Amino acid sequence: MAKVIILGASNAIPTMQSENTHMAIVGSERMALIDSVSNPILRLEQAGLDFNDLTDIIITHFHPDHVSGLPLLLMGMWLMGRKKPLNIYGLHYTLDRVEGLMGFYNWSEWPDFFPVVFYRIPTREKTLVLDCPDFLIHASPVRHMIPNIGLRVEFPQSRKVMAFSCDTEPCDEVVRLSEGADVLIHEATGESPGHSSAEQAGCIASQAEVKRLYLIHYPTGRYAKGDPVSEASKTYAGEIQLAKDFMALEF
Repeated sequence: MAKVIILGASNAIPTMQSENTHMAIVGSERMALIDSVSNPILRLEQAGLDFNDLTDIIITHFHPDHVSGLPLLLMGMWLMGRKKPLNIYGLHYTLDRVEGLMGFYNWSEWPDFFPVVFYRIPTREKTLVLDCPDFLIHASPVRHMIPNIGLRVEFPQSRKVMAFSCDTEPCDEVVRLSEGADVLIHEATGESPGHSSAEQAGCIASQAEVKRLYLIHYPTGRYAKGDPVSEASKTYAGEIQLAKDFMALEF
């Protein structure tokens, strides 16, 4: 059975208890990492996942709290002998910068480096990103400070659907992306340019008529503010939970 494991739930400022927001989608044949922060190999091992099983990486946008761990991940895999290809997906804007970042590390000169294949995603709603027997992933542009995507993940075997807003202001694109989903994972950084409050996330969940709402990318630890679940319940009557590091959602 496919599952989603939350590897981090914090906003841009992580704490000892909560890493920056990123997650893994795990199936029987493929494992996709959604964003790459900190040291992904250690984080995957902490979650009980073998980094060698990683087949795909989706980079939602080029902000440090979403992409900073990618160079360490690629270097670690190379140093530990990876040979099989790795697919990396993202918008043109994002992958151009990823390639530039890796260029500063002169990765083209790393001997016997494994194949990395970049797939550039068009900036249009519900673009197909990845299709395999365990899950089907589509992306839509969302409204952040730089080009960014949210994701819709369909699980054919269970006929369940999960949506992930990523970092975004409230927008119709997320409503359409998550329409009728069993689970919506929506950011709750706080109302500010490019971000949403928990109350606004609840409003999006209501408009999309999703069955459950998980709040993510919220202030954690000593930076925590208020009660995000209570705030979201003002605008959404369904089940609401805070996403937590290493939480597993079965699909």
